[in-house]
Amino acid sequence: MIAPLLALGSSLAYGCADFPGGLGAREAHVLRTVMIAAPASLVVELLLWPVLGASFGSGTLGWGAASGVASAAAFVLLYRTLAIGPMNVLSPVTALVSAALPVGVGLLQGERLAATGLLGLPLALVAVVLVSAGHGAGAARPSRTALLLTFGAGAAIALQLIFLHQAPSDSGVAPLIVGRAVSSAVTLAAAGAMYRRLGPERPAYAMSACAGVLDSTANLLLLLAARSGDLAVIAVIVTLYPAGTVLLARGVLAVRIHRGQLVGLGTAAVAVGLLALT
Repeated sequence: MIAPLLALGSSLAYGCADFPGGLGAREAHVLRTVMIAAPASLVVELLLWPVLGASFGSGTLGWGAASGVASAAAFVLLYRTLAIGPMNVLSPVTALVSAALPVGVGLLQGERLAATGLLGLPLALVAVVLVSAGHGAGAARPSRTALLLTFGAGAAIALQLIFLHQAPSDSGVAPLIVGRAVSSAVTLAAAGAMYRRLGPERPAYAMSACAGVLDSTANLLLLLAARSGDLAVIAVIVTLYPAGTVLLARGVLAVRIHRGQLVGLGTAAVAVGLLALT
């Protein structure tokens, strides 16, 4: 049962990271936010090196670098999506897309689910939609650009998970370090190329750094979960991350949790329990 619990912790950390990340992206250009978040995440992962060890073999470098490119794309696309909204429509789409690809890959690789897993998977997907849709989900219609960004963000998140799952299990935190170094370099290069288009607004330094630290925590738990469990199960649990955002918004901003979201949180708890028994 350790893998589902690690995946649940990763999901909560991702959801909490989205909260300051999305707020920061409203204060300045999304690349300014990511320029702070990505290096902050790298610092945390470097601090974990002496504790958890790291082995930089060729497989680790390749899969770690691939996850880094996907991570950089996920950062930019997701925070931009959260900034332009409507979140109650776009968040569940992102989560569902990010779940579908890893589940498909896991099943193609020969993973088999018990009866509890076959019941828990659809319940988790329903929970994602209920939790992230919120109140009046049909009141606002997203633009075509917003939908494209949403699908791109979901695909990038999915690819990051798939690439980390492929990294050697004895490599310690090396895949995370390589991935974050690559994503930081990609982000800084993109920011340099687009410097004149970033605008004069300063990034929200504290919120951006907080998002990076929480994201690195989520990545670590995700890596540990991926090494000890099935990709299909881990992916679906991780996509419950909107629950973390909703709970944090409730605690910090006193945002009301609507009836549908409460049902979604309860459904998520049941789904995680069933998946833990798989």
